[in-house]
Amino acid sequence: MSLSVLHCASAGFESACRIPALPASHRSHGLHGHSYFATVRTALPAGWAAFPGGEVETLRTRMAATIAPLDHALLNDHLAEPTDENLARWVRSRLDADVPGIVQVGVQSTTHSGVDLDGAGHAHVWRRYRFQAAHQLPNVPAGHQCGRMHGHGFEVILHANTDLGERDLSIDYDHLDEVWAPLHFQLNYRCLNDIAGLANPTSENLSAWLWARLKPVLPELSWVTVYETGSSGANFNGQSYRIWKEMTLDSAVRLHQAPGGHPLAGTHGHTFTLRLHLAAPLDQVMGWTVDFGDVKSLFNPIFKRLDHHPLFEIAGLPDGDAASIAAWVLREGGRVLPQIDRVDLYETRGSGAIVSRADSEELIPV
Repeated sequence: MSLSVLHCASAGFESACRIPALPASHRSHGLHGHSYFATVRTALPAGWAAFPGGEVETLRTRMAATIAPLDHALLNDHLAEPTDENLARWVRSRLDADVPGIVQVGVQSTTHSGVDLDGAGHAHVWRRYRFQAAHQLPNVPAGHQCGRMHGHGFEVILHANTDLGERDLSIDYDHLDEVWAPLHFQLNYRCLNDIAGLANPTSENLSAWLWARLKPVLPELSWVTVYETGSSGANFNGQSYRIWKEMTLDSAVRLHQAPGGHPLAGTHGHTFTLRLHLAAPLDQVMGWTVDFGDVKSLFNPIFKRLDHHPLFEIAGLPDGDAASIAAWVLREGGRVLPQIDRVDLYETRGSGAIVSRADSEELIPV
């Protein structure tokens, strides 16, 4: 199985800014501040880091140095119009000097909004929304928990490929709010089964239902992401569906190829965030690609081998770096869930590795 490996690193910064191009009445025109979070994902060549397995640490150091001038600073001293898109382009331009293979740079200005630049330099604005609703799945087998009426605090992320050039991204956040507002009114504090078109309201069907209503009024829409819970959800891009399941691992590691005396060579550990991505055709009866319950139960034996264990004792695991562990999970997980085509593993927020089958689809910023 041919694999694609991306290494990821993130860094936060606290900054003040104003967006002069906005009308004086706009909330972002005046001086205000954010807790920003910047992320880079890159296909690093072999030998870029000082030793195999040291890529994440090195990349994290480069990212921290890149955003250091912005921390506790006025962004307008560095950018005339410090929108999220312009910040992402600023970060990208400085990383390009010594970080090869960049495929994505993101800047998140709030917990519910941000921008991701793809490899072609297109800006994908995203905005997160929440609604409270009940549902049940009518076609599941007798005894399935989702067959009972229950509820969720759903989250939806809209991703729009702006490719806007000089147009200001703050206006685009407002536009996303405008197109979302009627749908929020339809969905919030409702039973989804009672809404036309949602008789079988799985995450996949809900994402497609939203796509059909949003795409005509938001042509830039590139993905709809639906979180059914905080650890599972679905993407739809107008053609294909993907789901994911997320979990945390409290595990000990060593990096075998780290030089003697290096902190990573000794026994240490992380609370890893592990996300399994699965792609499959939609089951027209069940309304899902794969049952989230099946993902959990089938993967659970592998999860138990990893969680609260020293990973360096696992036979067949070549090393304790994020990329090696993610590749091992993709291989082992694929034996019980062949729909798995990508594994994300983060040592800390935004810093880790993404390993996918070489034939998997484009990188979705979820």
